[in-house]
Amino acid sequence: MITKLKLKFGATPESENLELTTTPVTVFVGPNNSGKSKILNEILYYCREGQKNAQDVILDDIEFQNMNIEFGNIALSRLKRKPFPQESIQPGNIIVGNYSERTQISEQGFLSFFNNPNEQRYNFCHFFLRYSSLFLDGQNRMQLINHQQAGDLQAPPVNSLALLFRDDNKREEVRRILYDAFKRYFVIDPTELGTLKMKFSNVEPENDIQERGIHKDAVDFHSQGQEITNLSDGVKAFTGIITQVVAGDPSVLMIDEPEAFLHPSLSFKLGKEISSSAANSNKNIFVSTHSANFIMGCIQSGVPVNIVRLTYLHGVPTARILPSENLLKLMRNPLLRSTGVIEGLFYESVIVTESDSDRAFYQEINERLLKFMPNSGIPNCLFINAQNKQTVHHIIRPLRELGIPAATIVDIDVIKEGGTVWANFLKGGYVPEISYDSLGNMRGTIKRKFDELGINMKTQGGISTLPPDVREAADNFLNQIAEYGLFVIKNGELESWLKELEVTGHGSKWLIDIFEKMGENPDSEEYLKPTEVDVWYFMKTIGEWLLEPNRKGIPKD
Repeated sequence: MITKLKLKFGATPESENLELTTTPVTVFVGPNNSGKSKILNEILYYCREGQKNAQDVILDDIEFQNMNIEFGNIALSRLKRKPFPQESIQPGNIIVGNYSERTQISEQGFLSFFNNPNEQRYNFCHFFLRYSSLFLDGQNRMQLINHQQAGDLQAPPVNSLALLFRDDNKREEVRRILYDAFKRYFVIDPTELGTLKMKFSNVEPENDIQERGIHKDAVDFHSQGQEITNLSDGVKAFTGIITQVVAGDPSVLMIDEPEAFLHPSLSFKLGKEISSSAANSNKNIFVSTHSANFIMGCIQSGVPVNIVRLTYLHGVPTARILPSENLLKLMRNPLLRSTGVIEGLFYESVIVTESDSDRAFYQEINERLLKFMPNSGIPNCLFINAQNKQTVHHIIRPLRELGIPAATIVDIDVIKEGGTVWANFLKGGYVPEISYDSLGNMRGTIKRKFDELGINMKTQGGISTLPPDVREAADNFLNQIAEYGLFVIKNGELESWLKELEVTGHGSKWLIDIFEKMGENPDSEEYLKPTEVDVWYFMKTIGEWLLEPNRKGIPKD
């Protein structure tokens, strides 16, 4: 149906605008206020009007698939409506529409649009896609499970539930999916004459006649069912989306945050079922989501899926297509899966630390900056931890490959590491390979100086203990790799911060004691507030790198 989306921007301000060849399912991800819901509305407007809205800020153009008269006849069979009593129809004309609106058009004119819809965009959209596009958000998808009219069984269905009631195969497919999710049988109850109700039954109907009939056996069967309107919002939301997708009415379906009200396992199932259904029904589904589980379900369906990450920061929009094979690696890697790294898709930036104690401390520092010195804090940032400094590159590199600014914080003893560990550290930060030798030589020189002086660089003050000329060289060296988002604690380690609080110990013990000294009540005089120095300044410098659109260390495409 839709073969290509053209956006108004690309991966960076200097990149070419993104042109996206569509797949059955396209999923938009990104931080809040990045434009995920906005682009769904822009696609909907284009499909209904045949042109972009003058107010569009993301979508530039849409290209449609060339079809044929056979497809046109199928579309006509779905959209053709009976005239109302006394409705005047011009010779050769027909009525086309959906459950809520309709119009009159020449039958031959309608069929002609499908040969080359890109040359007749207005007519193709106005007389076909207008009635075959649907937007589902948190509010209207809950309404899909309400009681609906059965309509005239000798006329086209008047709603999606009436269509499911008539189509035994599609109703059985819905029943299969919902049984897998809830272990109860989806049925449609027609026994309140003229009204159709969705219900769940503990037993499967013996046959279609028992479900669709109004005789005593059917009435007895449906009397034991439970109306879906009395069930949880999660059941309603999942059922509403599945019935709409399987009913097959919309050719283009937009779903905003399908995971709303759903348990993570249901989000996974929904992603998988939506993708499979779209692949088998020649429809386009566009989704905006904040759910890693939903994305995992889409990818693991085996159906081609586009994942597009949108961002909007300081007035600069970006759009980057994320290779599904890269995402699959993130989801399957035990280390990455355990850290929740995939959640980085939904944040402006990510900071990766060596341990959980580091993560908790720096996250608290950032929270206080955001509250009391917001210009120095890092908004919408995800803090996660690796197992140690040797594994941070496993996390930051794949995030950066997806266009996500990911910085790391490590103790100064990283410069003790040579060979593969040091090379991986630089590689994870996308430092140019040609710089490896010079940086490696400087690293080795600084390490030898610490060894010659007998200084424990991690616990005795870091570069501050070096002679002035060596200290300056070490400072320049660490600043150089910081330009690539690789931040080394110059004074040693996590425990070197906030010395004025006189906290001793290491690891989790130090963390507990430092948090106690920092205070927990913002209104208390003992509550530690940010300053312009120490760890507060360190976090500010990290934020400056994360918020810089032209930062080093991020692949350009």
